[in-house]
Amino acid sequence: MKLSENMNQVPVGPFHPLLEEAEYFNLTVEGETVVDIDLDIGWMHRGHEFISEQKTFTQSIFLVERICGICSTSHPLACVHAIEDVDNIEIPERAAYIRTLVGELERIHSHLLWLGLAGHFIGYDTLWMWAWKYREPVLQMFEIISGNRNHYGVMRVGGVSRDIDLDRVKELHKILDTVDAKIKMIAAAAPDDPVLKSRLVGVGVLTNQDAIDMCAVGPTSRASGVPWDVRKDEPTDAYGLVDFDVIVLQNGDVWDKLVVRLLETLESTKICRQCLDKLKTVKGPILNNVKEISAGEGIGRYEAPRGEVFHYVRTDGSNRAIRHKIRAPSYVNIPTYSASCKGIPIADALITLAAVDPCYCCTERALRVKGEDPDAIDFVKLSREKTERIRREIHGH
Repeated sequence: MKLSENMNQVPVGPFHPLLEEAEYFNLTVEGETVVDIDLDIGWMHRGHEFISEQKTFTQSIFLVERICGICSTSHPLACVHAIEDVDNIEIPERAAYIRTLVGELERIHSHLLWLGLAGHFIGYDTLWMWAWKYREPVLQMFEIISGNRNHYGVMRVGGVSRDIDLDRVKELHKILDTVDAKIKMIAAAAPDDPVLKSRLVGVGVLTNQDAIDMCAVGPTSRASGVPWDVRKDEPTDAYGLVDFDVIVLQNGDVWDKLVVRLLETLESTKICRQCLDKLKTVKGPILNNVKEISAGEGIGRYEAPRGEVFHYVRTDGSNRAIRHKIRAPSYVNIPTYSASCKGIPIADALITLAAVDPCYCCTERALRVKGEDPDAIDFVKLSREKTERIRREIHGH
């Protein structure tokens, strides 16, 4: 936009204390008010989609697990869902409960991590210390289940790689009770906290219509009254076999985004308990012996902590994907800044940026091309030609 004499530009990034990863925001301000915001992506592109096409299916699962540490269940789950979709592969019931258990533990882990960071961003480090302290038992549960506190290596085409020792289910229940009690304590204390409410209520509002128009997902959309949740809308794994509520609020501000995540962690502990109880009674294998994947295409969706993550694979009958496309929730949530940041004081802009819980290394599936550089134009042309070639192969003409 054209700047008037009363306007200035405030750069945030690509390296900034608020940003855990490199990204660039250019805020246009008039006095202390944000009037426009521009996003420049492409600082952390690592070529995962291209690399995946050189790997076997199992190697690709390990690869996408490392797109992001805090999404190291979400991407593998969406990936195996996509590969399984090619041949409509069913997984054992016991494997479905293990997948769901690990996925919900990651949701708790992710929401508590965000809650701590949100407290830190507004200078409320007591909340940061609380949330991260109570996140530790969740990481302990991951270590019991998979041997790792992160990058769990559990997902496989046709099921999971690891079973859960029944002798440790009681221990997992006990840890979960501790986590649940601490989350309930925070959830009870937060609504009465004057610091949190004064800094977050009415700040960075994303209206219901803007959330719909911009295709926001996850807590970002549900805090604006949009009840989208892949776990309910198209349940996979054990989500159709467990009882839980989708948390939806109406105001769309940073406060409601915080409350949605807090209440979702309580729903996640409820799901985890049901999965642990079922593992006591549901016997059988944890992995179907899938020998090959046919030529075709499949899609995989999963409700990651930030919202729907989407994977697309196209196969040729070999043991690898010939096309692997990934769309993370932050890719559609980050553009909502153009609605939620306009008209607010610059002091509130950073917590509004953080409110969607952006994951930039998940977002970076593309490079932003600027200017009329001939090489850039050729790159775009090649991309379009490949897309058209794949379209013709799919439709046979």
